[in-house]
Amino acid sequence: MPSLNASPHDVMRRAIAKLDPDAVMRVVDALQLQGAKLSAVVAVPLRSLQKKRDVAAFAAGAPLDAVAGLLELLAMEPLEKVIEALGEHSETPSYEQLTAAIATLRGVTLNDDQLVAVLAFAIGHDFPAAAHCRRILGEDDALALPDIEITIGRASLLNPKVVDDSVREQRRQRREEEKARKRARVAKAEKDDPRPKLKSPKKSAVAPATNPPASKESRPVEVTRRAALLTPAEAATYDPQHALAGWVVTTHVPFDNVDPVVPEQQSKVRPAVVVAASDAGLLVRGVYSNPSPTRSVFSAWRRLGLDHVSYVDVTRSPVEPGAEVNKLGLLSDEEWNALL
Repeated sequence: MPSLNASPHDVMRRAIAKLDPDAVMRVVDALQLQGAKLSAVVAVPLRSLQKKRDVAAFAAGAPLDAVAGLLELLAMEPLEKVIEALGEHSETPSYEQLTAAIATLRGVTLNDDQLVAVLAFAIGHDFPAAAHCRRILGEDDALALPDIEITIGRASLLNPKVVDDSVREQRRQRREEEKARKRARVAKAEKDDPRPKLKSPKKSAVAPATNPPASKESRPVEVTRRAALLTPAEAATYDPQHALAGWVVTTHVPFDNVDPVVPEQQSKVRPAVVVAASDAGLLVRGVYSNPSPTRSVFSAWRRLGLDHVSYVDVTRSPVEPGAEVNKLGLLSDEEWNALL
């Protein structure tokens, strides 16, 4: 897929995949992610990259916010040098001015990887010179971006996740080891306890009386997962029994109002509860970091790995079928019912 035609999101992902993995990991390893005030959508994939060290998999499968954040870190320093070389033309350079500035820096101040990061960052953030950057990437073989198979948001979310047999065996061994540690702790506690043990009473030869049936009050309470009530218009488009209903995901949630600071931005990647879904997309309730009169505390925030107390809004928003979706976890019946 030529860089001239790729979407801005794909350009950023393919740029990360092209860069030298060792250079990328040096930047990632320098990040102090523990305790950093970053959203889970960004922090979790970067922490995973620090552990797994697979830059190609990160580029193909990480949420877009994490990819864009890493590319920004890689592009900031070389971008400043390109802006300095452009001088008074830095706001809206022509193609000739931009290529001339790059020619003066290339191989002297900036290497090809740094130039790729700058050009992809400008395309991803729709700079005035984005079209020129696309042309440069498309015409220069040394800067050409690789084709990659983007894994996030492309495969059907209804397909079960395939787990490698070796990973499954490792998980089984960890469970067995944990059980063994628990048995050892119990045995040690019993050995160290100085209190005398009560002998079990001898069994009586008389048959015990038959216990009466347990009362209704003593039976465990069964929680039934309630279905979301949709408006007639929503019910005509979405299925509340869809397999994704009840999942918490990260995706582009539309804004209720126009942002006065960035009026052209119409949505933001954030956690959201899927209320219903269909081939027409998702119907979600956004999860936010700030409270408001229309929001209530999202009780599952800590279990799902969010970084701070979060609030779920009562407003239901449609998400386009082509939007990237990343699963965080499935709400329990109690958590789901508390939202209805």
